[in-house]
Amino acid sequence: MSRLDSMLRRLTAQRDGLNWAAAQIADMEGDVLDMGLGNGRTYDHLREILPDRRIWVMDRVLQCHPDSTPPAQDFLQGEAEPMLQKLAATGRRIALAHYDFGRGIKSEDVDEAAHLSPLIANVVKPGALLISGQPLVGFDQIDGPETIAPDRYLFYRA
Repeated sequence: MSRLDSMLRRLTAQRDGLNWAAAQIADMEGDVLDMGLGNGRTYDHLREILPDRRIWVMDRVLQCHPDSTPPAQDFLQGEAEPMLQKLAATGRRIALAHYDFGRGIKSEDVDEAAHLSPLIANVVKPGALLISGQPLVGFDQIDGPETIAPDRYLFYRA
């Protein structure tokens, strides 16, 4: 598979997974967390499909497209571990979390996701949905939408 086809497959899976998850949490109270702002495409999509939810966003740096910049009070800038601890200290509970941290080195990305999983568990509410491109630990893996290959995106319930 070409890198272009792989990217298209990943983005389609991400979009379909987020749309599916938004419908799944329709009756659940709680905020949304986007871990890994990047250029802001996912955040922009979350704003569109969940307009009445507070969406927390975290990343090391703010370098997104100007149209996809989160409000300052919802952006947690810095390394993930202290930002997750900061979010936990607010007492807010997350109904939907999207994990998109990574440097593109699979072994390092998997290790980081495993390391951050207990911190993520501290901010999500029971029954929350988690969507991730990397394996998370300590959550129940569930089936996502049928349109997404099982190895492309991972779905969990807290």
